[in-house]
Amino acid sequence: MSAIRLLVLGAVRQHGRAHGYQVRNDLEFWGAHEWSNAKPGSIYHALKQMAKQGLLHAHEIAPSTAGGPPRTEYEITAAGDDAYFALLREALVSYDQKMDVKSAAIGFVVDLPRQEATALLKERIRRIEEWRAAVTEHYVPEGGPEPLGHIGEIMNLWVYTADAEAEWTRGLIGRIEGGSYTFAGEGDPFVGILAEDQENPYATGENHPGDAR
Repeated sequence: MSAIRLLVLGAVRQHGRAHGYQVRNDLEFWGAHEWSNAKPGSIYHALKQMAKQGLLHAHEIAPSTAGGPPRTEYEITAAGDDAYFALLREALVSYDQKMDVKSAAIGFVVDLPRQEATALLKERIRRIEEWRAAVTEHYVPEGGPEPLGHIGEIMNLWVYTADAEAEWTRGLIGRIEGGSYTFAGEGDPFVGILAEDQENPYATGENHPGDAR
Protein backbone atom coordinates (compact mmCIF):
# COMPACT_ATOMS: atom_id res chain seq x y z
CA MET A 1 0.00 0.00 0.00
CA SER A 2 1.19 3.52 -0.78
CA ALA A 3 0.79 6.07 2.00
CA ILE A 4 0.20 8.89 -0.48
CA ARG A 5 -3.29 7.71 -1.48
CA LEU A 6 -4.41 7.40 2.15
CA LEU A 7 -2.89 10.78 3.05
CA VAL A 8 -4.36 12.67 0.11
CA LEU A 9 -7.83 11.14 0.43
CA GLY A 10 -7.80 11.83 4.16
CA ALA A 11 -6.69 15.44 3.72
CA VAL A 12 -9.34 16.19 1.08
CA ARG A 13 -11.98 14.49 3.21
CA GLN A 14 -11.13 16.64 6.24
CA HIS A 15 -11.55 19.83 4.23
CA GLY A 16 -14.67 18.68 2.41
CA ARG A 17 -13.34 20.43 -0.67
CA ALA A 18 -9.77 21.60 -1.21
CA HIS A 19 -7.38 22.63 -3.94
CA GLY A 20 -4.03 20.94 -4.39
CA TYR A 21 -1.97 23.51 -2.55
CA GLN A 22 -4.22 23.22 0.51
CA VAL A 23 -3.66 19.46 0.52
CA ARG A 24 0.09 19.93 0.17
CA ASN A 25 0.10 22.56 2.93
CA ASP A 26 -1.79 20.28 5.32
CA LEU A 27 0.55 17.36 4.69
CA GLU A 28 3.57 19.57 5.34
CA PHE A 29 1.84 20.88 8.49
CA TRP A 30 1.58 17.25 9.65
CA GLY A 31 5.25 16.66 8.77
CA ALA A 32 4.27 14.00 6.24
CA HIS A 33 6.97 15.20 3.82
CA GLU A 34 9.53 14.04 6.42
CA TRP A 35 8.15 10.56 7.13
CA SER A 36 6.46 9.63 3.85
CA ASN A 37 6.67 10.08 0.08
CA ALA A 38 4.25 13.02 0.27
CA LYS A 39 6.35 15.37 -1.86
CA PRO A 40 4.67 18.07 -4.00
CA GLY A 41 4.94 16.12 -7.26
CA SER A 42 3.53 12.97 -5.66
CA ILE A 43 0.64 14.88 -4.08
CA TYR A 44 -0.45 16.62 -7.29
CA HIS A 45 -0.04 13.42 -9.31
CA ALA A 46 -2.15 11.50 -6.79
CA LEU A 47 -4.90 14.12 -6.93
CA LYS A 48 -5.09 13.95 -10.72
CA GLN A 49 -4.94 10.15 -10.83
CA MET A 50 -7.62 9.67 -8.21
CA ALA A 51 -9.83 12.19 -10.00
CA LYS A 52 -9.46 10.09 -13.18
CA GLN A 53 -10.30 6.96 -11.15
CA GLY A 54 -13.49 8.53 -9.78
CA LEU A 55 -12.25 8.70 -6.19
CA LEU A 56 -12.19 12.50 -6.26
CA HIS A 57 -14.34 14.99 -8.13
CA ALA A 58 -12.42 17.88 -9.69
CA HIS A 59 -14.13 21.28 -9.70
CA GLU A 60 -12.67 23.99 -11.92
CA ILE A 61 -13.00 27.33 -10.11
CA ALA A 62 -12.54 30.91 -11.26
CA PRO A 63 -9.31 32.80 -10.59
CA SER A 64 -9.07 34.63 -7.29
CA THR A 65 -9.70 38.36 -7.12
CA ALA A 66 -5.93 38.76 -6.77
CA GLY A 67 -5.49 37.26 -10.21
CA GLY A 68 -3.69 34.12 -11.29
CA PRO A 69 -4.81 31.01 -13.14
CA PRO A 70 -7.96 29.07 -12.26
CA ARG A 71 -7.49 26.41 -9.61
CA THR A 72 -8.96 22.95 -9.33
CA GLU A 73 -10.72 22.04 -6.13
CA TYR A 74 -11.13 18.40 -5.21
CA GLU A 75 -13.97 16.72 -3.35
CA ILE A 76 -14.06 13.10 -2.27
CA THR A 77 -16.70 10.94 -3.99
CA ALA A 78 -18.67 8.03 -2.52
CA ALA A 79 -16.21 5.65 -4.19
CA GLY A 80 -13.35 7.69 -2.75
CA ASP A 81 -14.84 7.50 0.72
CA ASP A 82 -15.12 3.71 0.41
CA ALA A 83 -11.52 3.50 -0.83
CA TYR A 84 -10.31 5.74 2.00
CA PHE A 85 -11.86 3.61 4.73
CA ALA A 86 -10.68 0.40 3.07
CA LEU A 87 -7.10 1.73 3.04
CA LEU A 88 -7.40 2.96 6.62
CA ARG A 89 -8.74 -0.32 7.97
CA GLU A 90 -6.13 -2.38 6.13
CA ALA A 91 -3.30 -0.15 7.34
CA LEU A 92 -4.46 -0.48 10.95
CA VAL A 93 -4.54 -4.29 10.99
CA SER A 94 -1.52 -5.11 8.81
CA TYR A 95 1.67 -5.51 10.78
CA ASP A 96 3.89 -5.59 7.68
CA GLN A 97 2.98 -2.09 6.46
CA LYS A 98 5.78 0.44 6.06
CA MET A 99 6.18 3.09 8.75
CA ASP A 100 4.67 5.84 6.58
CA VAL A 101 1.48 3.84 6.05
CA LYS A 102 1.25 3.02 9.77
CA SER A 103 1.76 6.67 10.67
CA ALA A 104 -0.90 7.84 8.22
CA ALA A 105 -3.36 5.29 9.62
CA ILE A 106 -2.81 6.43 13.21
CA GLY A 107 -3.25 10.02 12.06
CA PHE A 108 -6.71 9.20 10.71
CA VAL A 109 -7.81 6.55 13.23
CA VAL A 110 -10.32 8.97 14.82
CA ASP A 111 -12.33 8.96 11.58
CA LEU A 112 -13.61 5.55 12.72
CA PRO A 113 -16.03 4.80 15.56
CA ARG A 114 -14.17 4.16 18.82
CA GLN A 115 -15.22 0.51 19.10
CA GLU A 116 -14.19 -0.29 15.55
CA ALA A 117 -10.80 1.38 16.05
CA THR A 118 -10.05 -0.74 19.10
CA ALA A 119 -11.26 -3.91 17.35
CA LEU A 120 -8.94 -3.24 14.41
CA LEU A 121 -5.99 -2.56 16.70
CA LYS A 122 -6.66 -5.79 18.59
CA GLU A 123 -6.64 -7.61 15.27
CA ARG A 124 -3.29 -5.94 14.59
CA ILE A 125 -1.90 -7.42 17.82
CA ARG A 126 -3.24 -10.86 16.90
CA ARG A 127 -1.44 -10.68 13.56
CA ILE A 128 1.78 -9.49 15.22
CA GLU A 129 1.66 -12.42 17.65
CA GLU A 130 0.92 -14.85 14.82
CA TRP A 131 3.89 -13.54 12.85
CA ARG A 132 6.15 -13.66 15.91
CA ALA A 133 5.16 -17.28 16.54
CA ALA A 134 6.16 -18.17 12.97
CA VAL A 135 9.61 -16.61 13.52
CA THR A 136 10.18 -18.31 16.86
CA GLU A 137 9.49 -21.73 15.36
CA HIS A 138 13.04 -21.40 14.03
CA TYR A 139 14.57 -19.01 16.57
CA VAL A 140 14.48 -19.07 20.37
CA PRO A 141 14.83 -15.49 21.63
CA GLU A 142 15.78 -16.62 25.15
CA GLY A 143 18.84 -18.39 23.73
CA GLY A 144 20.10 -15.23 22.07
CA PRO A 145 21.13 -14.75 18.44
CA GLU A 146 24.68 -16.13 18.68
CA PRO A 147 23.88 -19.81 17.94
CA LEU A 148 22.77 -18.73 14.46
CA GLY A 149 25.83 -16.59 13.86
CA HIS A 150 25.43 -12.92 13.03
CA ILE A 151 22.40 -13.83 10.87
CA GLY A 152 20.64 -14.56 14.14
CA GLU A 153 20.65 -10.80 14.76
CA ILE A 154 18.14 -10.44 11.94
CA MET A 155 15.63 -12.67 13.70
CA ASN A 156 16.48 -10.97 16.97
CA LEU A 157 15.60 -7.63 15.39
CA TRP A 158 12.33 -9.03 14.04
CA VAL A 159 11.28 -10.35 17.45
CA TYR A 160 12.22 -7.19 19.32
CA THR A 161 10.42 -5.04 16.76
CA ALA A 162 7.28 -7.19 16.96
CA ASP A 163 7.30 -7.11 20.77
CA ALA A 164 7.77 -3.33 20.87
CA GLU A 165 4.99 -2.71 18.37
CA ALA A 166 2.59 -5.02 20.19
CA GLU A 167 3.34 -3.24 23.48
CA TRP A 168 2.80 0.19 21.91
CA THR A 169 -0.47 -0.96 20.31
CA ARG A 170 -1.75 -2.27 23.65
CA GLY A 171 -0.99 1.11 25.17
CA LEU A 172 -2.91 2.89 22.42
CA ILE A 173 -5.88 0.55 22.87
CA GLY A 174 -5.86 1.27 26.61
CA ARG A 175 -5.88 5.03 26.02
CA ILE A 176 -8.71 4.77 23.49
CA GLU A 177 -10.79 2.50 25.71
CA GLY A 178 -10.10 4.91 28.57
CA GLY A 179 -11.82 7.71 26.67
CA SER A 180 -8.93 9.54 25.04
CA TYR A 181 -9.50 11.49 21.82
CA THR A 182 -12.70 12.25 19.92
CA PHE A 183 -13.82 9.57 17.48
CA ALA A 184 -16.44 9.52 14.72
CA GLY A 185 -19.92 10.28 15.99
CA GLU A 186 -18.75 11.65 19.33
CA GLY A 187 -18.73 15.38 18.65
CA ASP A 188 -16.39 17.95 17.19
CA PRO A 189 -13.16 16.26 16.06
CA PHE A 190 -9.65 17.54 16.65
CA VAL A 191 -8.90 20.21 14.03
CA GLY A 192 -5.69 19.30 12.25
CA ILE A 193 -6.03 21.32 9.08
CA LEU A 194 -5.02 24.85 8.20
CA ALA A 195 -7.42 27.62 7.23
CA GLU A 196 -6.95 29.11 3.77
CA ASP A 197 -5.02 32.15 5.04
CA GLN A 198 -3.33 30.49 8.02
CA GLU A 199 0.48 30.47 7.99
CA ASN A 200 2.12 27.07 8.05
CA PRO A 201 5.16 27.12 10.35
CA TYR A 202 6.37 23.82 8.89
CA ALA A 203 6.07 24.67 5.19
CA THR A 204 9.12 23.72 3.14
CA GLY A 205 8.85 26.80 0.93
CA GLU A 206 9.74 24.65 -2.08
CA ASN A 207 8.06 25.96 -5.22
CA HIS A 208 6.26 23.55 -7.53
CA PRO A 209 4.28 24.24 -10.74
CA GLY A 210 1.29 22.45 -9.24
CA ASP A 211 0.99 25.04 -6.46
CA ALA A 212 -0.86 27.41 -8.79
CA ARG A 213 -3.36 24.83 -10.02
